[in-house]
Amino acid sequence: MNRETTAIDPLPSLARRYRQQPMSLSKQVRVQQALRHLIEQEWPSGMKLPSHRDICRELGLARNTLAGAVTALVEEGLLMTGHGQGTWTHRPPSGVSLPERPSLDGLSGRARELLSQPGAAEVQSGAFVPGIPDIAQFPMRKWRQLYASVTVPQNALLLSYSTGGYGPLKRAIRDFLRRWRHFDCDSEQIIITEGTHNGLELCALALADSGDQVAMESPCYWGARNVFTASGLRIGMVPWYPGEGHRVGAGISPRLLYLTGSQHYPLSVPTSKEDKQALCERLSPDYIIEDDYEFNGQPDTRLVFDPRSRNHILAGSFSKLLFPGLRLGYLVVPHHLAATISRLRSEVFREGRMLDQAVLATFIANGDLDLWYQRIQKEYLARQQVMHDQLCQVPAIIQVSAPSRAISLCVQFADQVDDVRVTRQLLRHHFIVKPLSVVCAPGDRRSGLILGVGMLDRDSLRKEAIRFREVLKRLTV
Repeated sequence: MNRETTAIDPLPSLARRYRQQPMSLSKQVRVQQALRHLIEQEWPSGMKLPSHRDICRELGLARNTLAGAVTALVEEGLLMTGHGQGTWTHRPPSGVSLPERPSLDGLSGRARELLSQPGAAEVQSGAFVPGIPDIAQFPMRKWRQLYASVTVPQNALLLSYSTGGYGPLKRAIRDFLRRWRHFDCDSEQIIITEGTHNGLELCALALADSGDQVAMESPCYWGARNVFTASGLRIGMVPWYPGEGHRVGAGISPRLLYLTGSQHYPLSVPTSKEDKQALCERLSPDYIIEDDYEFNGQPDTRLVFDPRSRNHILAGSFSKLLFPGLRLGYLVVPHHLAATISRLRSEVFREGRMLDQAVLATFIANGDLDLWYQRIQKEYLARQQVMHDQLCQVPAIIQVSAPSRAISLCVQFADQVDDVRVTRQLLRHHFIVKPLSVVCAPGDRRSGLILGVGMLDRDSLRKEAIRFREVLKRLTV
């Protein structure tokens, strides 16, 4: 490493920046924030810091307080130390960079349309990346034990195809929905899918032709929009404003209507059953698909889904409840469509993942899913409260979604803030968020950020939330 010694004295700037930190923060956080800002914004990389003794004397710190801050910044890669040699600044590269988008030459029209609009983020891990649950605390030991219990010689049939899904899993999901979503359906109505996207693709294939229209709320879940676009459907967007209802424009006459479940995604606010019912009556779609994407376990369900209806479908997934790599979900479809859609799935996609399905069935039947979710939803609520308190201090933010047991939250900016620009700049500080404006309809001028709370434990999230607040303040002035 090339280490420089600069002629400037860093103590005055450090003391000044330290005094500018809020007095409500601990001394360790204050000096850590001051050092981080100076390393990232002012000091050159490779500059040797004064001795710890001198810094402590200048700032009035205890040695262990400074040591804690230095250790944290070493772990972040902003400081480097050598035994008996001192401490040097290490300014990281400009930040996470997105890979260049590949050429669209030679692709189909649908592929070009899909890849030219904002979709799944190229970066899927980092502070506040949306849509990712807490996988660090998941009871993996229990999961491995269940795998061992189902992978025995007499279960060789689990290595074959299935038809509509593993029977015990369908029954376990039926009982789970009765407990948590308060409706009764038959296990024959449940079709096991490889996640929600696969379920939506199956609905588009079974229930709509290329060129048909699907209506979606604005803002929308971009993953669902991408699936429908890839299926050759036309997207008609209907802005929804909590407390005000839907604003239906001209040209909306859909074959399918796609809605989010009890918790709107990405606004991360409770949906309105009355608003959704009014929209269904006004648009009169042939089929209504409700996606329980942000499952939040609230007892007062706001679903319009009716298992006795002939045109209501519920899509659900365990990727957000458990872990993303599981890729298992389900559809609850009308009785008269169940056998047909199940056969269509077998003809087009085939079916498998029987070992995974057997493990999940046992996990649910034993009560492990309920215990896990009851535990982790309390943790999500605590993290949301931390984020809410910090984000409310940013002047450019005019609205923050209320703390909930979901893994995502949303903030909305004042009109003059360019959320796409802010998102790109946040990436340089290793914050992975999504701009709200890119999932809004043309004419829907809302801007903001979509964030997640699943990737950081509560202690780490508290520290990063403070840093995020300070960075966001600078970027939105």
